[in-house]
Amino acid sequence: FESFRGNLGTMLNSMYDRDCSTFNPKGKVLQVDYACEAVKHGSICVGIRGKDYAVLATLKKSKSELASYQEKIFKIDDYIGMALSGITADARILCKYMRTECLNHRYVYESAHPLQRLLNKVCEKS
Repeated sequence: FESFRGNLGTMLNSMYDRDCSTFNPKGKVLQVDYACEAVKHGSICVGIRGKDYAVLATLKKSKSELASYQEKIFKIDDYIGMALSGITADARILCKYMRTECLNHRYVYESAHPLQRLLNKVCEKS
């Protein structure tokens, strides 16, 4: 019975964690708790912009000695890079989307994608 009660609690939580505006019976929004936990698992990334160049730096951090670190800096296009701090899977989806948009723009217009337009597309996607 105890294992059933534990499974029932997990099932009830899953009913309340699908939306960011749904409160569970205790009055909490579980999506906020999940976001706070994701921040705790993130690593540091820093960007510095100079007159001619920009530098992206991240902290190489692995969960254990047996696991290798995950890449945190990605090349989007010849002049666009991306550093991530947080959940790698989410960032990889955005990275793939941005790369696809840059490739499509280069194929159609034979020029690099304007950065501001690319950022607007990413913002509209979410």
